[in-house]
Amino acid sequence: MLKPLELAHKLLAEVIVPEDVVVDATMGQGFDTVFLAKLTKNVLAFDVQEMAVLATRKRLAETGLSAQLILEGHEHVDKYVNKYVNKYVNKSIKAAIFNLGYLPKSDKRIITKPDTTLPALKKMLAMLEVSGRIALMIYYGHEGGEIEKCAVENFVENLSQKTYQVMKYAPVNQINTPPMLIMIEKLA
Repeated sequence: MLKPLELAHKLLAEVIVPEDVVVDATMGQGFDTVFLAKLTKNVLAFDVQEMAVLATRKRLAETGLSAQLILEGHEHVDKYVNKYVNKYVNKSIKAAIFNLGYLPKSDKRIITKPDTTLPALKKMLAMLEVSGRIALMIYYGHEGGEIEKCAVENFVENLSQKTYQVMKYAPVNQINTPPMLIMIEKLA
């Protein structure tokens, strides 16, 4: 059986082709950025911590891949998509991935929060191509994590079923707070 992050990668890989524009909303240690960069050369990756940018830059260099690394919050995604996508045909994105929580092996007080995550998600949904997908990996076993998880769940539960298909995937028999995946696909 696939773990939530493995499923997220599988479902994103199904829709991304080499010329697509994709977003890593929370680059962290760079694993998702590298995953996306293997699928397309048009990757925009965001994080508010310089440590994340440095780790991601190193990981990309080790693999010979590249991406646009942006030291800014994902809530500013529209500004960068508009800037970088101008050289392409349209201002849309095919896929995005969020890892909500905190950067492992760093200051656990620096966390993603609903007041930036939800605006970023709304902007990315507006820019998402039909048949495009957004993966939300939710890690919520830290202070503030449950609040963000509930806010995200409430938001996606209220998306129009005519426009979006939304699925939730999570372990149900694990102790503590195992990560969960919310996957969104744009239908129309």
